[in-house]
Parts: sequence; C-alpha cells; structure tokens
Amino acid sequence: MSEITYHCEGDYLIPDLIAPKSPEIGIWGYRRRKYLLKSKELLYTGLFLSGNLNAHLEDVDRQANEMFDRLIKEYAAREGITEELKMKNHLEWVQHMNQIRAEVEEIVNKELIFL
Repeated sequence: MSEITYHCEGDYLIPDLIAPKSPEIGIWGYRRRKYLLKSKELLYTGLFLSGNLNAHLEDVDRQANEMFDRLIKEYAAREGITEELKMKNHLEWVQHMNQIRAEVEEIVNKELIFL
C-alpha cells in the first residue's frame, strides 16, 4: 500500500491523488463489455470486483484486432483481391472488401466477443 502525499493550498492540505489509468480498448473491447453487461452479468461483476475487467477488455480487444487484421488479409488473398484490382476498379475492390470485412467481423464476434 502506498502512502498518500499532500500539498498545501492556502490553509488546506490537499491529497496528491492520481486517477487510475484509463483502459486502452477499442470497438471490440466495448462490444465485449456491452455483451458481458447484457448477457453475462455474473462474469462481468466478478471481473469488475476483482479489478480484472479492464485487463480482460484490453486483452480481448487486442486479440480481436489481431484476428480481424489477419483474417482480412487471408480472405482478400484467397479471393484474389489485390492492390492491382484496387487501382483498376476501385468500386469492385471496395465491394469485395466490404463483403470480406462483414464476414470477418461476424467471425470475430462469434469466436471472441460473444462467448
């Protein structure tokens, strides 16, 4: 346990408090948090009370980002979606990439977020 230090402001001693570090989570972490709150209340409460919620959300967010990026590249390569197609027919490339993105998003949600 750390000691609390104080500083003077006029006639008052004010504690030098430092706010806890904000969790560094993105969309996947927020989706996981929302899912836990809605569907897994006991797990959410246990993680929250143990102080492990933010670490869990950061970990899930990191794993989901890695999986998402990897699968996007794999699907694009498998379907022959290249930078060359992007240069020749940008609209077709966007259409294919949006379809791949939706498929991959569904997979990440199913395998990591909604467990």
